[in-house]
Amino acid sequence: MRWPTRWEWMGLATGLAAGWAYWYYVGCYSGTCPITSSPFNSTLYGGVLGWLAGGMIKSSEKTTKTENQSNSNS
Repeated sequence: MRWPTRWEWMGLATGLAAGWAYWYYVGCYSGTCPITSSPFNSTLYGGVLGWLAGGMIKSSEKTTKTENQSNSNS
């Protein structure tokens, strides 16, 4: 098992804040919206999306480093 990278942690924190802010400013007060009707659901959903976005940034950095190394060896 690997430890999460700093990009994943930063994405998680940003996503949690964005999810809560979306609920607070936009939200759905009637209760019919499954994600935005509860601050817990909205914050959790934002955190998951942020975590995944942070993982994508990490993956692209790793690919770039690998490409640079293979180009310098040629």
